[in-house]
Amino acid sequence: MEKLTYSHDSAAAETLAAYYETPPMAYVRSYGCQQNVNDGEKIRGVLQDVGFGLCDSLEDADLILFNTCAVREHAEQRVFGNIGALKKLKEQNPKLVIGVCGCMAQQPHIVEKLRQSYPYVDLVFGVDGIDRLPAMLAERLRRGKRYLQMPEQRNAVVEELPIRRDSGFRAWLPIMYGCDNFCTYCIVPYVRGRERSREPGAILAEFRGLVANGYKEITLLGQNVNSYGKGLAQPVDFADLLNLLCEVPGDYQIRFMTSHPKDASRKLIDTIAAQPHLCKHIHLPVQSGSDRVLQQMNRRYTAEQYKELVRYARQKIPGVTFSSDIIVGFPGETEEDFSATLDLVREVGYMQLFTFIYSKRSGTPAARMPDPVTHAEKAARMERLLRVQDEYAFAAVAAMAGQTVRVLVEAAGRTPGTCNGRLDNNLVVEFPAPESLIGQWAQVRLTGSRAALLVGELAQENTTETEV
Repeated sequence: MEKLTYSHDSAAAETLAAYYETPPMAYVRSYGCQQNVNDGEKIRGVLQDVGFGLCDSLEDADLILFNTCAVREHAEQRVFGNIGALKKLKEQNPKLVIGVCGCMAQQPHIVEKLRQSYPYVDLVFGVDGIDRLPAMLAERLRRGKRYLQMPEQRNAVVEELPIRRDSGFRAWLPIMYGCDNFCTYCIVPYVRGRERSREPGAILAEFRGLVANGYKEITLLGQNVNSYGKGLAQPVDFADLLNLLCEVPGDYQIRFMTSHPKDASRKLIDTIAAQPHLCKHIHLPVQSGSDRVLQQMNRRYTAEQYKELVRYARQKIPGVTFSSDIIVGFPGETEEDFSATLDLVREVGYMQLFTFIYSKRSGTPAARMPDPVTHAEKAARMERLLRVQDEYAFAAVAAMAGQTVRVLVEAAGRTPGTCNGRLDNNLVVEFPAPESLIGQWAQVRLTGSRAALLVGELAQENTTETEV
């Protein structure tokens, strides 16, 4: 695997400065997962590095860039709809540059569709082109022709990319890229390539910088963080990396996603139990409770192996909570298969579930599987699943009333005069507080709940510092 370091492109910066009469403005919108969000932060950082300002308005932009997701068909349709709405802006401002990048742009048929049906799209590149964005933009402006890069995959990790983070207290930190699992329903390995782990030293240096700059929550990212370490010269696994990061002094907490059950080890569970900096919440996507369906999905674990891992975690980590992803209506899913999923959900007891009706992705093995179940039947199953989940989660959330917990205050609440804070277990509490608390720790006494949302009040120990 090639290791690269980003460097400022002065030639591209000069071309951009000569083309625009005033400093150009960029509008960057990211769709999809947290990895895409972090990619969007890097895109903005690279653009700033060559002279762009950033704006939140399409009408004010000299460059509009959509950083796309390809995991579900609905996400692609939404992107195409938004691209179509840009045609009038391009007619009003011919110098406007419109770009599409990310996972959708890693698919040849998408690039061809953009070429044929959206002639006002000027720039297309995939997930591995962020470091070369200034050069591509400069080439587009010099030649006056569209720059549509055909999909490619680079076996490389680019370090020290400039970044413009969305938050001053929560940060995403990728530890690896790509995926080797090839679940039969998933397009990710085809668009993001094979697994590539960052060197521990590079991760540690970025982590230290975040802690030094006051970041309080740092989320480690990877398509499968549990397989971290593949291809590295030194034998370091994910648990080793967590222990290394937790040695950094400071007042912070660490989350991570996504954790593949087949690679989630007891060593990882023991590490979470032992390290105070690690949140006691695990996102562990199960996808289905049926062994037959899991085999068809190429998940490489059984429902019993999954449940045994959950039981071990509950034994070792007091108060641990779980969230999961579940696909309803995978091709060929029977009523018996779905009932097994309901049984697993009841037994595990998830605080949160992210549920999806199966979305066919061209190019994946599942797209070729017979799928006789109607969408109406799948939707009915989804409703049943949500009822089972809500029954457990609402009761579990309500049972937390009376506790005093430490939260990271994230945002203003929906109710005027309130803020939302996130607990260690990933639940959210709304409580009366000034917005000046956003980005700070707070002690909150839980007084009740509304469905899956906790409600509370600032605990007495906060009142000497903050008047509410």
